[in-house]
Amino acid sequence: MLRLAAFAVTSALAATVAGPLPPLPLGRLLATPDRLTIAMADTGNRRLDRDYRLECGPVGGDHPEAEGACARLDQFARGGKDPFAPVSKRQICTMQHGGPATARITGTWNGHKVDATFRRTNGCEIRRWDELEPLLPSGRS
Repeated sequence: MLRLAAFAVTSALAATVAGPLPPLPLGRLLATPDRLTIAMADTGNRRLDRDYRLECGPVGGDHPEAEGACARLDQFARGGKDPFAPVSKRQICTMQHGGPATARITGTWNGHKVDATFRRTNGCEIRRWDELEPLLPSGRS
């Protein structure tokens, strides 16, 4: 009985001296990993015109630049920006054509559903596309 009491006192003192345990990063542990499908069409390069899978946290899928694409998405997340938001209808855009390439991105990113379409039909859409490199391949010739 005396041993049990001594063990209890010793354990309590050790816990007090060590201090509280650091919190577990439950938010990231419980969050679903980012999983996106990127469907490319009309890029002018038949090797690029296909569907890609991208997973982040951990990096995976068959995207040719998966690590860079996940790193770019992490930059958006840290900055609090939504890379999949459409161009505002109030935005004034240059009237230039960046080619017929299109991309549709669906899945989950940063805990949110994604269903976004990208085109290179004017200056704003071209900039929106280019900001996602290397998630979307360069639209430049």
